[in-house]
Amino acid sequence: MKKLVGLLIIFALIFMSACGDEGSEGASGDDVYEIIVSNSVEEDSALHKGLVRFKEVAEEKSDGRLKVEIFSNGELYASEREAIEAVQAGNIQAASPATAPLTNFVKEFMVLDFLFVFDDVDEANSTLDGEVGDILKEKLEENQLIALGWGSAGMTQMTNNVKPIESVEDFKDLKLRTMENNIHLDSLKELGANPQPYAFGELYSALQQNIFDGMQTTAQLIESSKIYEVQKYMTIMNHSFTAEALIMNKDFYDSLPEDLQAVLDEAGEEFTRYEREVSKEMDEAAIEFLSEELEVNVLSDEVKEEIKQLLQPVYEKYEAEIGSDLMDLIRN
Repeated sequence: MKKLVGLLIIFALIFMSACGDEGSEGASGDDVYEIIVSNSVEEDSALHKGLVRFKEVAEEKSDGRLKVEIFSNGELYASEREAIEAVQAGNIQAASPATAPLTNFVKEFMVLDFLFVFDDVDEANSTLDGEVGDILKEKLEENQLIALGWGSAGMTQMTNNVKPIESVEDFKDLKLRTMENNIHLDSLKELGANPQPYAFGELYSALQQNIFDGMQTTAQLIESSKIYEVQKYMTIMNHSFTAEALIMNKDFYDSLPEDLQAVLDEAGEEFTRYEREVSKEMDEAAIEFLSEELEVNVLSDEVKEEIKQLLQPVYEKYEAEIGSDLMDLIRN
């Protein structure tokens, strides 16, 4: 039913865009261009707030020639993979998926997903702002997508209903929800867990019904999606970085006048700056909040080193696929 409602909304918006906006004019006398953005997470999230800032800048700087409509809470697509496919096909103009599902379209994004690659959020953000991010943008364009900005959801933590995770042995046989990402899946399997991909928009009920023992995501998403209501333990692992990409259909972007392309570029830069700022604040506050709601423990450095050694086969497997040049950039 949720998917049907989403499809009806999309059809209605496309129809209104084709009919109602045809020939409409903005303050400068030029055509008005409508941009539909799909977002799978909640309106309380840093990602949604960043998208609102993107909308404000795009509409203001274009003098009303750009009109941005944001659909959060998975209203259009519960699955981020479906949202990416919709942007790629031109069914909608933009989406804000995590970078992990983008690996299904651009394999080089896997370089961001290895466990314990980044020490902290600042290091991860600076990596995306540098040569690694430039390479990923080029690869997206080859797949009919434009990257307007890189947001951040913070470092990843793990929750479950079975026991605190204090050793490698504690991962054994845990049924864990993860994103549609092969490195995440292979890494958790290597640790003895039983991971499965599942749409984030439907995760709360799946945890409530014990379809999964636990899951991994950032502290702020655990709080904003109220996952803590259906989980007991949280382990602060900081084992992977979750980036958010603001992507747009390339044909749509290329069809815009150059001045509006420049406006979108500027709005994307403001999205990146503002979303990261809000995200960092929210992540720190979320850790403090969740420490009152869940039984929280911190994974020791010794166990992290043990995990790194166990995951060497995963690193080696995907390095051959990603390429040693890009892997060297990450290592350095």
